[in-house]
Amino acid sequence: MDDLKNIEQFIHEQKLRLIEKPDCAASLYNLGVALMNQGKFDEAIDAFEESIVQGVRMFESFVNLGYIFFKDGDLDKVAKANLRAIEIEPRYARGYANLGFAYLQMGKTGEAIEALEKALELNPDIVQAMCNLANAYLQKDDIDKCLAMNRKMLELAPDFALGYNNLANVYHLLGQMEKAIEYCDQAIVLGFEVHPDFLKLLEPHRKKAKKKTAGSTKTKTAAKTKSTTKSKTKPKTKTKTAKPSGTGKGKKTGKAGPKK
Repeated sequence: MDDLKNIEQFIHEQKLRLIEKPDCAASLYNLGVALMNQGKFDEAIDAFEESIVQGVRMFESFVNLGYIFFKDGDLDKVAKANLRAIEIEPRYARGYANLGFAYLQMGKTGEAIEALEKALELNPDIVQAMCNLANAYLQKDDIDKCLAMNRKMLELAPDFALGYNNLANVYHLLGQMEKAIEYCDQAIVLGFEVHPDFLKLLEPHRKKAKKKTAGSTKTKTAAKTKSTTKSKTKPKTKTKTAKPSGTGKGKKTGKAGPKK
């Protein structure tokens, strides 16, 4: 409730400033951000577009317009808005990252890779760009680059659940089912909702793994029993057992998409 009151107060302040100075690009931009955060996208679009008219280097207005267009499902407008952003500011990594995401969704994989690689050249810490670039490499059947990018991403963001899900899918394609199950389980632990169809694909391999483990346990138990029988004459010794350690829970994370 306090946040809502603060946003309303902020919007009121920006509107008062615009009464005094209607051509203030900064106030128009600030108003657009506040309205966007309230979900008032039509009004936010008007504010951002007017800020672009009144301002000179309003590349962030274009990026925010791209975010709104993404919410509306208009990928073509997302791409165009972010292209304008990087035309104004060629070193704006977020613009390239959002552009790459849009291209990837549009099936323009080559253009997506070019944009996402540029984003990471400018800012190597954009996790969403790394995630989308790994997927783009996968679409190009470049498995080595896909795996390398996913691993690098998880080194940077070890709680990024979507990354584990993506690695599970890659290892499934490679036929490495134990790793696929391992990464799938890690994604679930971190709160990711793995697609039910993918879980069904892994289920037969889970059963095989359990049977294999059970068989291995029986073999070890039989060998231990045989060994104990042979050494009945040995004196008994008292031993201590170590307590099992617990495991920590991970944090929930969101999906990779364009950022505001």
